[in-house]
Amino acid sequence: MDALEMLNNDHRMVEQLFRDYQTAKNDEQRRGVVDVAIRELSKHAALEELMVYPLAKEAVPDGEQEIGHHLDEHMAVKKTLVALDEAGEDQEETDRLMATLQKEIDEHVQDEEQGLWPKLRKAVDQEALDDLGQVLDEAKKVAPTRPHPKAPTEPPKLALAAPAAALYDRVRDKFQKRPQT
Repeated sequence: MDALEMLNNDHRMVEQLFRDYQTAKNDEQRRGVVDVAIRELSKHAALEELMVYPLAKEAVPDGEQEIGHHLDEHMAVKKTLVALDEAGEDQEETDRLMATLQKEIDEHVQDEEQGLWPKLRKAVDQEALDDLGQVLDEAKKVAPTRPHPKAPTEPPKLALAAPAAALYDRVRDKFQKRPQT
């Protein structure tokens, strides 16, 4: 599976999480969905920032400007994820934040799938996208599982910060009995 197909699959999974949240039968189920959404979106953003966006910045016409826009979207999502993580048992606040997150994600997914991905597919050969897909698949296993809005968003600083953040996140996840991957 190439990198863009893999990222699109992540998008579909997150869309399903929003549906799961809406149909959850109780607060405990909703909190479980929130925890999975935080984990999966954090991993997805870290991988895009570390591996996909640098490629797009170089390969796509006006890549610098385009990726700047996507990084701004990521920052908004990360801040919402932090607020969701801190909302705890406050269901009214969690509902509000999940609605905000869904809007942010819907816009971001549309921007990527209808804008950036076609440009990247045109600019980069299929073999490179296939290779990147394999790398993303492996990197996903060790990516940060929590949002880090104050962390660097671009290499090389991101490449240095991400492993430490991922290790810290996995220790926190285990201690707090959060979903593991």
